[in-house]
Amino acid sequence: MPVAIITGASKGLGRALADALAGRGWDLVLDARGAEALADTAGVVSAHGTRVTALPGDVTDAAHRAELVSAAWRLGGVDLLVHNASALGAEPLVRLEELSLEGLRRALEVNLVAGLGLVQEALPLLRASRAGTVVAVSSDAAAEAYETWGGYGASKAALDHLVAVLAVEEPGLRFWAVDPGDMATDLYAAAVPDDREPRREPAAVVPGFLRLLDERPVSGRYRAPALLDGVR
Repeated sequence: MPVAIITGASKGLGRALADALAGRGWDLVLDARGAEALADTAGVVSAHGTRVTALPGDVTDAAHRAELVSAAWRLGGVDLLVHNASALGAEPLVRLEELSLEGLRRALEVNLVAGLGLVQEALPLLRASRAGTVVAVSSDAAAEAYETWGGYGASKAALDHLVAVLAVEEPGLRFWAVDPGDMATDLYAAAVPDDREPRREPAAVVPGFLRLLDERPVSGRYRAPALLDGVR
């Protein structure tokens, strides 16, 4: 069975991706900071009959990242690494003139530095896979200038560039930065708590991610809503 590591898997997009992959027979290593929510997700996902290892922890911790990769190795390797864990830098979001530098550092550590650290840790197993793939969950804020989204957007823009360089350096693997579009998640609610506009549930964009896995296009940046066209 193929094996995936998914960070930030206790809820939202991470949980929806875990459930979809388990439904396809993938074995999973799941990470999140909240142990209780992560255990709940693992219980739901494991009902598909696949092996699920849930490891609560912080992706900025090098020892925790090593633990995630070791757990995947025990399941058979790493075929897919999904870096979904994210930090906003401020909750709710604020203009750059008000953004604390500590908040910016936290966003960069979680969204960017931890992402590279996890890739570095998993790279030998990804290279050994017949279809080694890294998915970095990006954002529209990485490409567009939105008021109050500066710190978060900068961290995601840097992540996109990191993914692009990794794709050049590791041509035998696939590296996709994927913008899932606006979703009804706790992260978005924390970012803009007064916004009541309806948004897609995370599960609604998962078919776009699955299409990437099925068709394996070249490494690059993709938007999940656009990938939904033609997906049944």
